[in-house]
Amino acid sequence: MRHNIVGSEAFQKSGAYHVAELKPGGFRKRRARMVMAFVGGALAAVILGGGAVAVVFASGAGLI
Repeated sequence: MRHNIVGSEAFQKSGAYHVAELKPGGFRKRRARMVMAFVGGALAAVILGGGAVAVVFASGAGLI
């Protein structure tokens, strides 16, 4: 994050700035969502890949 501090603002005796304040469980929730999205995508890939393999074998055996 960029701050535009000009002139004497840089030398004022003011309190500390909180650039980003996160809730305590925010990172944990984001990580959990990311893991669930990854697992869901992997599961979808396995299901679709298995279906594609079944179609290829079925067409090769003359079942379709």
